Amino acid sequence: MVETRVGYTGGSTESPTYRRLGDHTEAFRVEYDPGVVSYEDLLAVFWMDHDPGQGQWSKQYRTAVFYHDPGQKERAVRSRDRIASARGIKVTTAIEPAGTFYPAEDYHQKHDLRRHGGLLGEYASLYPVPEDFVRSTAVARVNGFLGGNGTLEDLEAAMAGLGLSAQGERKLREYVATSSPRRACPVPAKRKPNRIRDGASREPSPAR
Repeated sequence: MVETRVGYTGGSTESPTYRRLGDHTEAFRVEYDPGVVSYEDLLAVFWMDHDPGQGQWSKQYRTAVFYHDPGQKERAVRSRDRIASARGIKVTTAIEPAGTFYPAEDYHQKHDLRRHGGLLGEYASLYPVPEDFVRSTAVARVNGFLGGNGTLEDLEAAMAGLGLSAQGERKLREYVATSSPRRACPVPAKRKPNRIRDGASREPSPAR
């Protein structure tokens, strides 16, 4: 992943906030390097990460893919149909064109990292400007590992590009080693990102 952030989309309310969401859906946006991970890889993780047959009881908390072009729509629909056929269910997850994405408040960003004060402190020192913190590839990857995405082997492959101190590396390694990952990284770490920006070509991904 090059960049991740959470926010609000899918509705018509202008400049929504967490307290004034209007008709939007809570969502996350992923920018990725298509030379390293494919849109299909991201869709596979998306479908694994929720129950696509569950009823949609709230616009705020519904599940949806927001596509950015006809190619993404076609691949999303095709993957949805495969899930429906393989599981024998009616998929309730929406597939809709992407509209304006409104980033959520800073305190909502990188939720899992914010629960680890020592690691958060290191990155807060590296990125004193909140926007740089949110846009950091390294921060996105560490947040993912702390959220149970990736194995210890995945972490070791990525560690040199995370910009942590020796103590920070030890803390992160210990946490991942003693936690049960929800899933392995879908592709191996192939590149070591720049601390603030990766510089890779960027494409928007699915969504919530």
